[in-house]
Amino acid sequence: MSSIKIKLKEKDIAQIDEICKSFNNEPGELINVLHKVQTTFGYLPAEVQDVVANKLNMSVAKVYGVVTFYSFFTMIPKGRFPISICTGTACYVRGAEKVLDEFKKQLSIKVGESTPDGKFSLNCLRCVGACGLAPVVQVGEKTYGRVSPDLVKDILKNYE
Repeated sequence: MSSIKIKLKEKDIAQIDEICKSFNNEPGELINVLHKVQTTFGYLPAEVQDVVANKLNMSVAKVYGVVTFYSFFTMIPKGRFPISICTGTACYVRGAEKVLDEFKKQLSIKVGESTPDGKFSLNCLRCVGACGLAPVVQVGEKTYGRVSPDLVKDILKNYE
């Protein structure tokens, strides 16, 4: 996974500073700070993590450790239409891997990547709690059930 280099603007740094201040620059609030920063920026690139570490007076390694430990956090920008394929037991048994392979083929990206135009990103998740509809795919907020590889093209057409 290649890391994306970005240049933070002064207003971005000021925004991160405000978020950290809203949690009293408390190191114990790291997860809450990261959650709010990711909600604001969409992801947590290294440059953002550096600013958070500085503002909370902690090591960048500690911030990076938290970002990489929790699957909710991402260091890669998500597409406008993030696609998540459930790979929980029920979905996996009913062919989620074949569905995932078809999305990878149609979009020409790997899991964890975004399409060059920023339209789609592809990820797996553990369980959406809709096991009766397995295999399940989420595109943004919309959930698709009983998805087979031959339905992937039609799902993608909905977002043209």
